[in-house]
Amino acid sequence: MTERKSFPLRISKDLYEQLRRWAESEMRSVNAQIEYLLRDAVRRRAGPSDAQDNGRPTDPMPNSNEER
Repeated sequence: MTERKSFPLRISKDLYEQLRRWAESEMRSVNAQIEYLLRDAVRRRAGPSDAQDNGRPTDPMPNSNEER
């Protein structure tokens, strides 16, 4: 299993609520949604040569309804 790092995250109530609704619509937890968004942003910034993310899947909780 991949080692996980825990840390506190402070965000506004409004942003949390938006993330909660988005996560719910994609059947993810808020934590998984945030991780997915961060991983996607890092992948996009890294460019095509680093897109593999060391062999780990880019989406920890795939959703068949999601557009790619």
